[in-house]
Amino acid sequence: MNAPNPTPATSSRPWQREPLVWLVIALMLLWSGIRALARLPQFAIKGIVVEGDVARNSVANIRLGAMSRLSGNFFTMDLRSAKEAFEQVPWVRKAVVRREWPGKLRVTFQEHEVAAFWGDEALLNIQGEVFEANPGDVEGDRLPILEGPDGTGPQVLALYRKLNALFVPLRVGVTHLTLTERGSWRAELDSGAPIELGRGDEEQVLARTEQFIRTVTQVTARFKRPVEYADLRHVDGYVIKLKGVSTLQPASAPRKP
Repeated sequence: MNAPNPTPATSSRPWQREPLVWLVIALMLLWSGIRALARLPQFAIKGIVVEGDVARNSVANIRLGAMSRLSGNFFTMDLRSAKEAFEQVPWVRKAVVRREWPGKLRVTFQEHEVAAFWGDEALLNIQGEVFEANPGDVEGDRLPILEGPDGTGPQVLALYRKLNALFVPLRVGVTHLTLTERGSWRAELDSGAPIELGRGDEEQVLARTEQFIRTVTQVTARFKRPVEYADLRHVDGYVIKLKGVSTLQPASAPRKP
């Protein structure tokens, strides 16, 4: 009985592997060459083109403030890191960074539009975002002072705008508005009078303030004295102190028919 012929074993001969090996080597050399070429000094960033909002910053200050944080050249620079570097420059809210051949960066800026001081050291923009900048840059802007727990900038700014509009008929404005950690609101008018607004959501605070504004002129007209202090935290009315009058004057809310 004849034994079956064994199946020929497939073998990989060296000459069959050589094309693949040489292809891998060629690709590695090409990649190394490209990387070396990209790092040549000829491709260094030679200029930064600035456009957009630069009212609070000079182009020179922007370049100076960001260049020390930039790394890489025209090809190797990480644009996301470059964007973050430019957004750390004072007054810059957003930056869009693009490469521009040959050897330049084009950066489009959006600056913070300041709405108020936030506490003693920071500023608040019109979106309710807290940002750091030199307070001396806005000394002549007559900004209100707003305060509140972290993350409440938009809430405090929104209520300030509505309260300030409510006080227009009394010919006074709100210069200071504070939201405490316990959720209580306190305002100060440009006459220097503090107003305790109490707790509650925006609707409740505005309702108490509207009630106060509708009726307080009756009291001030009677005594011919301006308001020195007001407390709106009472259920059925408010309490006020008039300048030159030593006692607190209660004022009841008008009864509903």
